[in-house]
Amino acid sequence: MRYLIRGEKIQVTDSIKDYIEEKLSKMDKYLDNPENVEAKILIKVNGVEQRVEVTIQTKGYFLRAEEAHSDLYAAIDLIIDKLERQFRKYKTKLIDKSRQENIKDNFDIDETIEEEIVKRKKIYLKPMDEEEAIMQMELLGHTFFVFKNIETDTICVIYKRHDGNYGLIETN
Repeated sequence: MRYLIRGEKIQVTDSIKDYIEEKLSKMDKYLDNPENVEAKILIKVNGVEQRVEVTIQTKGYFLRAEEAHSDLYAAIDLIIDKLERQFRKYKTKLIDKSRQENIKDNFDIDETIEEEIVKRKKIYLKPMDEEEAIMQMELLGHTFFVFKNIETDTICVIYKRHDGNYGLIETN
């Protein structure tokens, strides 16, 4: 696995890098080709809180986790636990899907597993700018809002991040 480690308001020492690489190398057992996988690690300091964000990009999927703790090494340990759970969950879903397809192929069963959608909603996408979308989202008390961007004429999603800032997802 390739590691891109950077710090924000913190000097990333060799011991921190080594600790992160040692802990993340345990993820290699979940990967088919770990040498083709990139892990981006961001370490931030905000007062006494140490925040670690890890994004692992593989060929077929992304895994992302973040954790905050007063002790940086404890935050790293907690994030490794989160990532391991995500890897196991993803691999289990792949295995279950593969087994389900094999059963269908072998026995010609035409049953599908469906997740239940509990609510559907149709919305009118009023053209607006990002500031108005944020205001609408806040007025509704939601953590995300879908809108048509008046400047780019595309469908966008504005969302509130864990750090209190906003993120924007744009479509092509």
